Amino acid sequence: MTQSHDLQVTVEALVRQGKGILAADESGPTIAKRFTAIGVESTPENRRAYRSLLLAAPGLGEFVSGVILYEETLGQCADDGEPLPALAARLGIVPGIKVDTGKGPLALAPGDEITQGLDGLAARLEACVKLGARFAKWRAVYNVSDSLPSRAAVEANAESLARYAAICQTQGVVPIVEPEVLIDGDHSQARCAAVTQEVLLAVFGALHRHRVVLEHMLLKPSMVVPGKAHAQRAGPGDVAEETLRVLRRTVPAAVPGIVFLSGGQSPGEATANLDALNRQGPQPWRLSFSYGRALQDPVLQAWRGQPAQVHAAQEALLKRARLNALASQGRYGAEMEDGS
Repeated sequence: MTQSHDLQVTVEALVRQGKGILAADESGPTIAKRFTAIGVESTPENRRAYRSLLLAAPGLGEFVSGVILYEETLGQCADDGEPLPALAARLGIVPGIKVDTGKGPLALAPGDEITQGLDGLAARLEACVKLGARFAKWRAVYNVSDSLPSRAAVEANAESLARYAAICQTQGVVPIVEPEVLIDGDHSQARCAAVTQEVLLAVFGALHRHRVVLEHMLLKPSMVVPGKAHAQRAGPGDVAEETLRVLRRTVPAAVPGIVFLSGGQSPGEATANLDALNRQGPQPWRLSFSYGRALQDPVLQAWRGQPAQVHAAQEALLKRARLNALASQGRYGAEMEDGS
């Protein structure tokens, strides 16, 4: 078996029709915020119990092809002692890992940010592979205003994403490349489209320079939507039309799959927009989901740290996963939200 063959097998497993990816890779500070909102202390045991709940949901593998884990979770076990990555793999869900170490200010570029974590990445990936990880994720973020992001931020983050992807493939790990154009702000949908196009052109230029094999990666972009504070909202049809316009201009057909992030959309919005994208006809890439909050918010509300609520929380996860699986095939309807 060659490394190229292994990468291809992982990609094919991740882009299976009617399935998407569960993003359960919240950093320590982020999951602490999620837990605080439901009155749960963020301890290692509570985080283990919660993520075990997610992975052990009966039938999750019917709708989810992969799960992105936080590094802590790779070393944790389910209640019966089975390592969580092994539990996922046994259920037909490919384990993955978030490998960036967070974002910080980009020097001499006020308002812009850069993602950290390239130092020592190859060694960290090697260790993660030994624990079961087969793919990875790196997130770059772009703040949007009339002047942001700067060209420096666009180019610096594109370079980091490409270097990360190249290191992953060298280690036999499929990279998910995540350039997130943030929904925060009052910018219009047209401004979001312009920034997204600029970002994706830079990302794929950098991927080409670093000789990343496009057939052995996935793209995790944001949808083209107005800022949260913008006066005019965009319906699913408009989101699909503008998002696909940008993707067709920027993403080579060699990329096997595009798994969208939810990026602050409500669970219902994220599902409806994904469905609209898949109703636009055949595309060069498989269009699916890699949602975090849009899958997990109902789960957290149902669970609230109570062992007696584990089943209800798992049912909430399965419902959202099933609806998004249908949306990834253009088969979702809003009336399904009222079903079990």
